[in-house]
Amino acid sequence: MSSLLGETSCGSLLQKLQLVWDEVGESEEDRDKVLFQLDQECLDVYKRKVDQAIKSRDLLLQALDYSKMELSRLASALGEKSIARTPEKTARTIKEQLTAIAPTLEHLGRQKKERIKEFANIQSRIEQIRGEIAGTLEVGKQVSLPQINEDDLTTGKLREFQSQLQELEKEKSNRLEKVLEHVGTIQDLCNVLGMDFFSTITEVHSSLDDSIGKEYKSISNDTLSKLDKTIATLNEDKRLKLEKLQELVAQLYDLWDLMDAPMEERSLFDHVSCNRTATVEEVTAPGALALDIIDQAQTEVGRLDQLKYSKMKEIAFKKQTILEDIYAGSHVVIDTAVAHEKILTLVESGNMEPSELIADMDSQILKAKEQALSRKEILDKVERWISACEEESWLEDYSQDDNRYSSGRGAHLNLKRAEKARILVSKIPALVETLVAKTRAWEETHCLPFTYDGVPLLAMLDEYAILRQEKEEEKKRTREQRRYTEQLLNIDREGPFGTRLNPYRVASAKKVAAAGAKPTTGGASNGTPSRRLSTGNQLNESKSARSAGKDDKKGASNSKNTAASLSEAAADKEVDSSAENFDTDPAPGSA
Repeated sequence: MSSLLGETSCGSLLQKLQLVWDEVGESEEDRDKVLFQLDQECLDVYKRKVDQAIKSRDLLLQALDYSKMELSRLASALGEKSIARTPEKTARTIKEQLTAIAPTLEHLGRQKKERIKEFANIQSRIEQIRGEIAGTLEVGKQVSLPQINEDDLTTGKLREFQSQLQELEKEKSNRLEKVLEHVGTIQDLCNVLGMDFFSTITEVHSSLDDSIGKEYKSISNDTLSKLDKTIATLNEDKRLKLEKLQELVAQLYDLWDLMDAPMEERSLFDHVSCNRTATVEEVTAPGALALDIIDQAQTEVGRLDQLKYSKMKEIAFKKQTILEDIYAGSHVVIDTAVAHEKILTLVESGNMEPSELIADMDSQILKAKEQALSRKEILDKVERWISACEEESWLEDYSQDDNRYSSGRGAHLNLKRAEKARILVSKIPALVETLVAKTRAWEETHCLPFTYDGVPLLAMLDEYAILRQEKEEEKKRTREQRRYTEQLLNIDREGPFGTRLNPYRVASAKKVAAAGAKPTTGGASNGTPSRRLSTGNQLNESKSARSAGKDDKKGASNSKNTAASLSEAAADKEVDSSAENFDTDPAPGSA
């Protein structure tokens, strides 16, 4: 069927019609009429099609003109001068021109909507900030959408509005920063003054509370003005309260000093006295100038003022105790009973004002401190001398110990201590000589004898020198006697090749000689003053006990290494035997 339709044409149909007419026998006149009708009907169809085509063309031309006008208007409003003009009609068909304009027109339409939205946002923001600054717009309230001039949507106009917005936002930011700074200052002042910050700040504006976000804070001129006035008022209140508090603290210090109040009692008012010399700007602690703090200071001043006379006796005796402690620390003996009786008489008689009595006691304390300072250098050397004497005493006891070279626990520590003690003891003569020179110089300067716990120091040094000389002579005699005894014990019967040594007899002779060489002179032979250095001996005992405890602990950790201890003892034994002035018992095998 489709093939038949495809092959059918006007000519073929006309031929068929002619064949049909020939078979029928139609006349030429009838045939012409039919053919004329066919021509008319064809013309009518062509006319209708042409009319429709013309109308369609006119509509397209109208659409093209409208598109061109809209394109021109949008380009002018948006400031798009670079939009290319549409080509001439001869260059393209109408539909091609419409197709070419459509994307540009659609793009400019979207751009216009976006630009209108941008203008609306910027202008709304500008109006809102202006209202917040002027105070005509409530905080957080949005303004209505402004009227947008759609004929001028150029980027230049947009930048102009953006510039205005940036300036306004900068001003708003500066104002907000200033408001927050003022709020912080008011909060600090309220904390220092002990005031309610919430009630103070909400009196300025309700939006300044901490519970409200920054974007909702009031930044109006009226708010800033009220903040400035509030800060000025609080600063003046702070200055007046600080002056009042410092005046009370000055009275407290006078009363404390007068009554010699202990530090525990004074520390109770550290939160008050800490701002004694502070400036207004330096006082920042919370509650430092609160009304209850000032009330506490006033109450304490009144209480101390009433106790001032009733505590004078106690204060004076405390001062006297300080004076006695200073003298005791510098080893100066004073008559405390007479001093106490004198203070008691002055207080009970009332002949001296409390402040004068305390000032006199302070003057005595100052003089005692100066005297103690002048004695300090000599006293330090005396302590070194006593310590050296204690080491000398220990060294002598250690030298007479037959088991000092054993490999027992702590033996190597004692060997090291003995070596250090020998070095320290060797410095005693020079130390005593220096002490004598400095003591004499001090006595010449102060025109007073230098005493140590009531005993003249020069006399103690002289006695020590005599005892040390006697001890050296005794050591020398003992050494000579022991050498002589060893010579006798070491000689055996001569053999065919000369004198023969018996090691067993040599060891026995050494033990006998060591036993016979022990001093029998008591405390005077230990190298320290037997009567006036008793304090040094007691210190020696306590230090020796602590040292022995430490040596035991260290020796316990080294008891497993017996071979190392024996070798160390042998090495120290050789050093010990060479120090003949301090260790009178020669090491085994040295004969």
